[in-house]
Amino acid sequence: MPLSIQLPAANGTLATYTLRGAPLARPAPGLTFNRIAYSAAHVVADPLAAIDPWLQCAIDWDTTIAYRRHLWSLGLGVAEAMDTAQRGMGLDWSTSLELIRRSLDAARDYPGALVASGCGTDHLVLDDVKTVDQVIAGYEAQMAAIEKLGGKLIVMASRALARVATGPADYERVYDRILSQAKQPVVLHWLGDMFDPALAGYWGSTDTDAAMDTALGIIAAHPSKVDGIKISLLDKDKEIAMRRRLPAGVRMYTGDDFNYAELIAGDGHGSEPTHGKSDALLGIFDAIAPAASAALGELAQGNLEKFHAILGPTVPLSRHIFAAPTRFYKTGVVFMAWLNGHQSHFTMVGGQQSTRSLQHLAELFRLADAANVLVQPELAMHRMKTLLAMHGVDQ
Repeated sequence: MPLSIQLPAANGTLATYTLRGAPLARPAPGLTFNRIAYSAAHVVADPLAAIDPWLQCAIDWDTTIAYRRHLWSLGLGVAEAMDTAQRGMGLDWSTSLELIRRSLDAARDYPGALVASGCGTDHLVLDDVKTVDQVIAGYEAQMAAIEKLGGKLIVMASRALARVATGPADYERVYDRILSQAKQPVVLHWLGDMFDPALAGYWGSTDTDAAMDTALGIIAAHPSKVDGIKISLLDKDKEIAMRRRLPAGVRMYTGDDFNYAELIAGDGHGSEPTHGKSDALLGIFDAIAPAASAALGELAQGNLEKFHAILGPTVPLSRHIFAAPTRFYKTGVVFMAWLNGHQSHFTMVGGQQSTRSLQHLAELFRLADAANVLVQPELAMHRMKTLLAMHGVDQ
């Protein structure tokens, strides 16, 4: 029997929606990819904790780590303690470090599992940061803590640096210091201000081309210390232009949640392999993990049409989840995890489940169905009806 539900329409009325999609088969174990693929993983809040959720952070550790095990089982890496995990938006540094420790411990059960961990300056009180030296010390403190655990670094963009830097030279000084002492090659992180308004003008300029020149100069000065750079500018042309200018062997990790399918597929430009394609470090891979795994498996076998057939339908869903205000995309990621049975509730750190409207979530449900990523349709339908009932919409 078809599964149907009354969903709010754009004009504010209710309209019958019948599920049309079919969940993708789980990819076979042991898939190998010809792209490196990190999923920036979310955290699961503890809804029973006696805290003030706007002010304090409580994590359901078992369910949070279980989700990482799910990602590793699909062949995906985990980009830990990033913005998808609400880093700096509910998740503080001490909890982030505990998350990193637990994730690294769990990864030992999966030979070859990839984990890279966010290193930033978010433990600093912004109003107290007056100098670049304070930013450097902040980075060094987190570097030391993560490297002590054996972790690989993702050097996250710093709100503190964006606040105190007076131009490109300050960025060059900070990154020269950090890269010079990194124990293993790092992933750099360029997060656009659509994700975090506090990062406007990163690399010392509001002109993207000038900012890119600075970032590329820093990488060129330390090519052996940079595994790659993740850029999240939601501009595929900027990403392609930058990856073609990277030093040989330095990877472009796409963070473009609007255009990832074509960027990962690549254009075959040039003789240097990393110049013609992007690897991936994406928040959307958390929400569409089985589809991402299946598509990457097809790509590795040379089945480009199958790759696009699987991943292409997820792009409209991703563009909706990451629609402006883009910084609220975490709500859609956690909503997908709830619909798909990876957590028992739709509660988020910082109470951020409230950042998207019922209209937004209803359209997300439709697009997830169209993308074939509702892995348990009956459960997803039941939970969508529960959400509607909480908003006064009875079926």
